[in-house]
Amino acid sequence: MGVFKKGRNYYIDYYLPNGRRKRQRIGPSKKQADLVLKKTKVLIAEEKFLDIKKKERISFDKMARDYLEIHSIPNKRSSWRDKISIKHFSYYFGKKTLQEITSLEVEKYKQKRVKEVSSSTVNREMTCLKTIFKKAKEWGKIKENQISSVKPFKVQNRRLRYLEKEEIVRLIQVCPGYLKPIVAVALNTGMRKREILALKWNDIDFRNRLIYVLQTKNREIREIPMNDIVVRILLKVRKNPRSPYVFCKKEGSPYRNITGGFSNALKRAGISDFRFHDLRHTFASHLVMARIDLKTVQELLGHKTFEMTLRYAHLSPDHKRRAINVLGHRLETIWTPEDKKGKKIELSPSLEFRHDEVQEEYGGVAELAEALPFKDSRVVPP
Repeated sequence: MGVFKKGRNYYIDYYLPNGRRKRQRIGPSKKQADLVLKKTKVLIAEEKFLDIKKKERISFDKMARDYLEIHSIPNKRSSWRDKISIKHFSYYFGKKTLQEITSLEVEKYKQKRVKEVSSSTVNREMTCLKTIFKKAKEWGKIKENQISSVKPFKVQNRRLRYLEKEEIVRLIQVCPGYLKPIVAVALNTGMRKREILALKWNDIDFRNRLIYVLQTKNREIREIPMNDIVVRILLKVRKNPRSPYVFCKKEGSPYRNITGGFSNALKRAGISDFRFHDLRHTFASHLVMARIDLKTVQELLGHKTFEMTLRYAHLSPDHKRRAINVLGHRLETIWTPEDKKGKKIELSPSLEFRHDEVQEEYGGVAELAEALPFKDSRVVPP
């Protein structure tokens, strides 16, 4: 910013808040030009120049309350997590305004908080905080989201605890009567605990052997096929005429908390380091170990992204080898095998197998190779 003279008149030179440069003619008086420039600087600093209104400096507590009432509670099933996170934010940031909470302040909060809870918990809190600031910008409360550059902690979220077959038998045997069908359904469907406890009879289609999960984590309806075990279990559950819920108490109210009964069953079965949610991991793990493809497992679990299902890939270590073998046998018609002297080897028809027959009878090319005693046998592509 400055004052300069051009001809007989004085001009002022300054920049608008949006970065645009502006020059304005004042007149022949330099004193007047200096006065106008000084006043212009004050107006720009107060964000009042050229109808640029000064943003209301809203407190974090007020914005957090608005966020809960307008966005979190109406739209999120896990709004209770936001309530807990906001309680910690309010204690740390006090009565600061949104503009006063910088990325540096948030980094300091992260370093203090991680000494009290796990990195994963801090990351969940950061997701909540960043969403609050994102909504504040969308709702016109702030001009810029100054904490958008804050990064989460790097954590290894690879916990994959599942039950072996003998552990499943022990657990089912010691479960009390009300809990046994709940655990069995979890093991055979991969449904989450709250999905099972919210299950109603109207959600079950016995004719088509389907369970419709309406209250999902992603708020998307999911269809789960029922195997014979699930059908038998649900048919044996006594229907309460006073309740629409499949699993409910005598007076008809659904079970809300089965943690205590499940923990006691684990102790009696001698199973440690296990949660109810790990029954879902057990369901997926045994599917993968039974050579069910990961895409199908993803659909059954209701995972929104394939990356979430990839945690089970290591349980099928030969899935890459089998994929390469299938490709090799599909391209095998391009050439025929040769002996050490370069002579073409004619394969006996009795040693040839169609690819579709291999898939149906043996489960894959690798399994067939192990079953046959002939080194020169091959699979004929379809």
